[in-house]
Amino acid sequence: MTDTAGVSTRDPRIPRPEDCIIALLLDRWARETPDKVFAVFQDGSSWTYGETRARVRQTAIGLQQLGVRQGDYVLSWLPNGPDCLRVWFAINYLGAVYVPINLAYRGRILEHVLANTGGRRLVAHAELMPRLADIDRGGLEEVVVLGGPAHPVAGLTVHDGAVLAPEGGELAPPSRPIAPWDTQAVIYTSGTTGPSKGVLNSYVQIHEAVNLAFSFVGPDDRYLVNLPLFHVGGTGAVYVPLVRGGSCAIVESFATDKFWPTVRATQATTVTLLGVMASFVVKQPPSPQDRNHTLRSAMMVPLCEDATQFWERFGCEVYTVFNMSETSCPIVSGRNPAPLTTCGRPRPGVSVRVVDENDCEVEAGTVGELILRTDTPWGMNHGYLNNPEATAKAWRNGWFHTGDAFRVDEEGNYFFVDRMKDAIRRRGENISSFEVETEVCAHPAVKEAAAVAVPSEHAEDEVLVAVSLAEGADLDPAELVRFLIPRMPHFMVPRYVRVLAELPKTPTQKVQKHVLRSEGITADTFDRDKAGIVVKREKIGAAA
Repeated sequence: MTDTAGVSTRDPRIPRPEDCIIALLLDRWARETPDKVFAVFQDGSSWTYGETRARVRQTAIGLQQLGVRQGDYVLSWLPNGPDCLRVWFAINYLGAVYVPINLAYRGRILEHVLANTGGRRLVAHAELMPRLADIDRGGLEEVVVLGGPAHPVAGLTVHDGAVLAPEGGELAPPSRPIAPWDTQAVIYTSGTTGPSKGVLNSYVQIHEAVNLAFSFVGPDDRYLVNLPLFHVGGTGAVYVPLVRGGSCAIVESFATDKFWPTVRATQATTVTLLGVMASFVVKQPPSPQDRNHTLRSAMMVPLCEDATQFWERFGCEVYTVFNMSETSCPIVSGRNPAPLTTCGRPRPGVSVRVVDENDCEVEAGTVGELILRTDTPWGMNHGYLNNPEATAKAWRNGWFHTGDAFRVDEEGNYFFVDRMKDAIRRRGENISSFEVETEVCAHPAVKEAAAVAVPSEHAEDEVLVAVSLAEGADLDPAELVRFLIPRMPHFMVPRYVRVLAELPKTPTQKVQKHVLRSEGITADTFDRDKAGIVVKREKIGAAA
């Protein structure tokens, strides 16, 4: 069993180590319910709690033999599945920090993450390895390759996945007991005026979110995990059943036509439906099988106009929540909440304010920025990795500034209005306008670029990029899109392109993005969908 001696929380607001630390939770359930299924996978296989602990410890021994120690940042670049789960848990089992990487990252965005973490070791899927060949890899020294042959990459020590399945070996305990306030993970969230930031999450933070926002999930529930394990939506959906002694069903991703068959095949009882997922499910033709399923509840984020139809048609309860990588579900709802589009109300233990630009609280009904803090120490993020300036700015005046515009009604219901920052949200992914602009400006014909959100017919946003050209240059928007496809994640590739003589500017020469947003999709805007340019999401691994 993992050692906990010497850790005293004292403060009753902080959970006991055995109630929040992944290694100790896994030890507990493997001891108390070793034959209960914890995880089922897309291929129909499953692991009991006892099997999960055994595989995690074996993987942890392999990592330890490679030199991983408590407190190390270990990067994981794997698709959802058994390997991703055991590697994540093994990293935390050693008291090291889990740093998952978005599967779509490449080029400069990938360079930034590698440099920011300073991590020396990466566990990656074989199909992703070519992306490491011609970039600045920062301090990365070793890569363990899973899911295929370990082809060499110049300048890196590359190991076959067999090193994470050693025969025998002893697992040395951490140098000190793992504590609730230790960093459990670094989750990268999109930047708005700069590169993506690595959010430092403690065990207290993830436990706070689960314990106070997912009370409707119990030990008999099975959480369908169709969000990636590099997002808090995915990791949280695994952590919920681990805390409650339940189970999870981990599949590669969400697909509208496979949603109900997957629910039935995995016997899932609850799920998170992010962004347009719920709308896509509701818009499927009615079927006699609409209530022939095991799903009892769904966390719908945001609470869309289709929520009422969803619970009436499919017969399962709906909940909603406001959350981000930096927070711990500060605003939550009850069952089948009203009014529609609300995020809910502040949960116990969190203070919530809607403020103006000077952090002065605004009146009910007035739009302002949502700022937060928790009663529990370590109950939200403890900063951005190697980015003290961003940390200080976000936490100014002792409150965490979300950068999101909210309003609250007279009854105390909170409503998300818009992003006060320039982030774009498309198909459940947060997109940094800064990073889109950086890649667009890499085209030799482009002088300046501004990326903004425009409405999508499916809800959420589409990406529009407005460009001005270098002197004497000419540009075919279709050629720009094709230039970007291999350079950036699929979800970041702009759908719309406008070529302007000059971008609208303020007197201080800052781009007026609000002008571009208000003009929207003009008659001269290029639409890659109408042009027939298809941008496909890459399928990684056996599920491809």
